[in-house]
Amino acid sequence: MPGRALSFGAMAGAYERFRPGYPVELPDVVMAYADRPVRTALEIGAGTGKATRLFARQGMAVTATEPDGAMLAELRKHVPASVRTVRAAFEDLEPGERYGLVYAAAALHWTNPEGRWSRVAALLEPGGVFASFAGPVRLADPAVEEAVRAARAPFLETDEIPSPDGTPPEHAMQWPGTELERSEWFTGVQQTVLERTVAMSAGDYVGLLSTISAYLVLPPSAQKQVFSRIAQVLPETVDITADITVHLARRRYE
Repeated sequence: MPGRALSFGAMAGAYERFRPGYPVELPDVVMAYADRPVRTALEIGAGTGKATRLFARQGMAVTATEPDGAMLAELRKHVPASVRTVRAAFEDLEPGERYGLVYAAAALHWTNPEGRWSRVAALLEPGGVFASFAGPVRLADPAVEEAVRAARAPFLETDEIPSPDGTPPEHAMQWPGTELERSEWFTGVQQTVLERTVAMSAGDYVGLLSTISAYLVLPPSAQKQVFSRIAQVLPETVDITADITVHLARRRYE
């Protein structure tokens, strides 16, 4: 697992406070695709449980896995007691129990690509659903975005994570849909975008940046400088686009 994947624990409280949650309609999109009752679900890289809460409300038995102890401790503060929590990386999950749904919320890109889809398939019932949902958070105003880019430039060229398989942003099907379409284990790949704009204060936006891995791996002195520079160019309130791209696929029957 990349070092950046384990950089969030120190900021677990800020992650919970500043990261936008997921759209309330997200579970409905997944359940409509499943088109059958889903009784059990496994979450990969649950973080502080922002997605966990939504799926737990659907009445299914959710097992939330997370490799970082601090993130898992924060999750346990916010999810119902019915959620089973396990400290484990995806690669360390033992095959055995199978679930009706396996999903990852802004976490799949941290998993090891080697054998990724056979491992997911081993955790799913035949006909079960895999879901991945994520999306970058960007400033809606191009002028503000450019000012922030210039302020960040001495420290970071970009704070986004490139597509794991190199799919360009303009491609109709984005990752991981591109890999799912090529996988022998899955069929019925779908991609849906849930559009949304979120308003937040400049301070909260800087707080959000403090939870992004590109900044977390900078030396503390550089973090302080880049956040100060960014804060200086922000208006009092900013709008961010926080669209969520949902990828869905069904495990082939054996």
